[in-house]
Amino acid sequence: MNVLINVFVGLHIIGIAALLGGFLSQTKAMRAGEARMTPGMLHGALTMLITGVALVGLNQADDQAVNNLKIGIKMALLIVILALVYVKRDEERVPNPVFGLVGLLTTANVFIAVLWT
Repeated sequence: MNVLINVFVGLHIIGIAALLGGFLSQTKAMRAGEARMTPGMLHGALTMLITGVALVGLNQADDQAVNNLKIGIKMALLIVILALVYVKRDEERVPNPVFGLVGLLTTANVFIAVLWT
């Protein structure tokens, strides 16, 4: 079971990398007011959601303790991120505050995962 959990952790990290990498690759365009949501950002957010739900289920099936408050907050942030990326995915220019919010919430999600023990 540990190998399966670790595989899903790796896939979850790949999703984070796709989402945050897509955001960071658009920072130059953001300064020019031409940032847009890339397909990789949407796929990264979806990967994070699917693997995150799977990780909760696998950890509970393995009788490991799961902090439901932490998972709930992380999921709420991810749903907001996913909604923003999905709604704005076809726009040529995303307003800087909306685009910045995606980066901020993604970074907050990472820090919650790492620092909340």
